[in-house]
Formats: sequence, C-alpha cells, structure tokens
Amino acid sequence: MATLRLTPYRFRMTNTKTSPHNKQRDLKTLVATFMALTLLTAIGCRTTNVSSKGGVVAVNEEFSITVPASTTVKQGADTTITIALNRGPYFKRDVELKIKAEGIKLTPSSILVKASDKPDLQIQITATREAALGEYRVSVSGTPATGKQATTAFIVKVVAQ
Repeated sequence: MATLRLTPYRFRMTNTKTSPHNKQRDLKTLVATFMALTLLTAIGCRTTNVSSKGGVVAVNEEFSITVPASTTVKQGADTTITIALNRGPYFKRDVELKIKAEGIKLTPSSILVKASDKPDLQIQITATREAALGEYRVSVSGTPATGKQATTAFIVKVVAQ
C-alpha cells in the first residue's frame, strides 16, 4: 500500500512493497489526480467575466436587446415599435437605453429601465413631412451599471404619404 507523505519541501512516497513499478504507477496516479483537479478549477472559473467598468460579472448575468428587423413610416406620420430588454436569469440591474438615428425623430431617445420595470418598451418613430425618402439606420445600445454593453440596430424606411 502506497502512502503519500507531505513534507514542507518535497513529496515522498513510501510503499510497503518496494517495487519500482508500484512507485511509478502511484506517481502517475498522483499526477493524473493533480491535473484533473487543475482542469476542474479552470472550468469552474469560466462562470465569470471581468466587466469593462471594473468588477466581476457572472456570465449568466447578461442581457440582450430585441428590435424589429425593420419598420415603415410615411412622411408626416409616426409609428410605434416595441423594443424588448431580455434579461438573463440572474441579471438584476438597471439599464440605460439610448436610441439614435439621423433624419427621423425617436421618442424617447434615452430611457433608464429599472430592474423592476417591464422588459418591453414602446418607442415612437416620427418622420416629418420634409423627411427624405429612404432607409434610416436606428442604433439601440443598452448600458448596465456594471457588465457588458449590448448594441443592436434596425432599419426605418420612410415612404411617401
């Protein structure tokens, strides 16, 4: 029977049977066990990310933003779309949403979504009578107090009245 004695500066294996084969097998078992524990420790550490704003955020504490692929609005009219904030199961933070586009009006263009708020937001898109016909790219970014920012975009097509 092999035993492992830990001394301050070295490992020492002793065996009641002094066969070199048994010592080599026991050493291989020790090395394999050490490597398995190292691998398990490394895998366990992958459940967190480092936030760009400092601190550690668990991976499942993320969120995403869902927007329509596109929408259409007539010159001089408005339409309403829904933007959804999809929270991970452990994401309990406020998120500041900023919605930007050139040439069309977005209301609201910035909103703080509290952790306790509903995840669906109504955004009004207005095209003035003078708005040029064509497609406008709308970018939506969400920034939590800590953690990764989420960004997405969609197209608004302005058509004649």
